Amino acid sequence: MTTTLPASWQPTAAHRLLLAGDESAIPEMRAMLSTLPASARGQVFVEVQSPSDVEMLDAPGRFTITWLVRDRGQQLRRSVDAWLSEMLPVSAFTESTVYAWIASDGQARLLSSN
Repeated sequence: MTTTLPASWQPTAAHRLLLAGDESAIPEMRAMLSTLPASARGQVFVEVQSPSDVEMLDAPGRFTITWLVRDRGQQLRRSVDAWLSEMLPVSAFTESTVYAWIASDGQARLLSSN
């Protein structure tokens, strides 16, 4: 089965990428990851019900994939907020951009520290 990429998926201008969603978003995230060059960097958060729901997900080597398990009290929103607060520092000297696609939060967005 082929999954179509979301129309909003256009991450060309970002320094880092963020993909986040629950188990229902895995097919879309898998399709998006397959379009990225090997040099892409970023984070994937997937929230699932239990450890048995964790599956193999291929990504470029500079990506981190984190599985969040609801049965253990791990939450997608809290993890995304913490990651963004670290990746979008406020500084007068540097700018950082993150392209974020978060399932069920509407369209993807380009986020910037400036």
